[in-house]
Amino acid sequence: MMNIIGRPAEDIDTPALLVDLDALERNVAHMARVIIDEAGINWRPHSKGIKSPAIAHLLLEAGAIGVTCAKLGEAEVMAAGGIRSILIANQIVGPQKVERLVNLRRHADVIPAVDNADNIREIAEAAARIGVRQRVVVEINVGIDRAGVLPGEPVLALAKQIAAYPSLEFAGVMAWEAQVLRAKDDAEKARMAKEVIGRLTGSADLCRDAGLPVEIVSCGGSGTYWHTAFQPGVTEIQGGGGIFCDITYRESFGVRHEYALTILSTVTSRPAPERIICDAGKKTMSTDASVPKPIGLPEVASVGCSAEHGTIQLVEGSDTPRVGDKITFIVGYGDTTVFLHDNFYGIRDGRVEVVWPILGRGKLQ
Repeated sequence: MMNIIGRPAEDIDTPALLVDLDALERNVAHMARVIIDEAGINWRPHSKGIKSPAIAHLLLEAGAIGVTCAKLGEAEVMAAGGIRSILIANQIVGPQKVERLVNLRRHADVIPAVDNADNIREIAEAAARIGVRQRVVVEINVGIDRAGVLPGEPVLALAKQIAAYPSLEFAGVMAWEAQVLRAKDDAEKARMAKEVIGRLTGSADLCRDAGLPVEIVSCGGSGTYWHTAFQPGVTEIQGGGGIFCDITYRESFGVRHEYALTILSTVTSRPAPERIICDAGKKTMSTDASVPKPIGLPEVASVGCSAEHGTIQLVEGSDTPRVGDKITFIVGYGDTTVFLHDNFYGIRDGRVEVVWPILGRGKLQ
């Protein structure tokens, strides 16, 4: 592979995942300003759509206290990359994973979510065997009906169980308010955020009233953070994908950030004046949440993807772009696109400034 650093972005072999560094930095600065400076709480950005310790360190430099991970394997990558405070917004279940978890505790403050008494006991016993004190948070189901216990007394019951184990520490509570994303406008989003997050903070207050210290009250994705960060009692926000933004975040979730993530592709066939075929298909960019948007082309009628091909149908025929030309797509949904790639190519002023390996890709266990 030739050294691409310093070369024009068009020299990158395709398909490739590009990051506009200026846009990324402005998005990071905006989120940090709203969460840290204006709301006055902590930022623990989710890395499920970032998957790169190098980018996580950029967020720490902007004031983040650590990261949130979806999987234990992802947390291991972040810890190996020097990240020391890691919330795992998921349950870590089974002897193999629990052993990995408690051993990782020697290297980072890794904090899993729990919602089951048997799992709490499993983690407590494993932590006791190797002599570590494992912090955990209780996940609360605030209405999305995925994982988590119901608010109120069920949360307090699990918190008391955690506190009874010498090898565990009850660190607090977390939730994901996904239903707020379905609000029809921002005013309704604000109203829903207040109602839904009240179930989380009310449960935290119940634990405090019972004499249990609650350090962490964690919630808030990229599509809700500008409301959830200002709810009384919230201590940290998890939104992370907003640093890139994409079609889904902008058009479905109302995130007014800049597009920082694109796919560079090469035109491989022009079988008809109205049809462009390129080398970016579903194995390059996902279409599950939103269809990627090509930019810089004549009016587009539709975009479709098969495994290895992208097909762009134009409204009217055109002899450009030609076979061999490069075209760029705005990513449809970053969380299900980033993990398809080995590297981010960081672009500034049209040239490659940095290549960041996506070390968290494939970390499903």
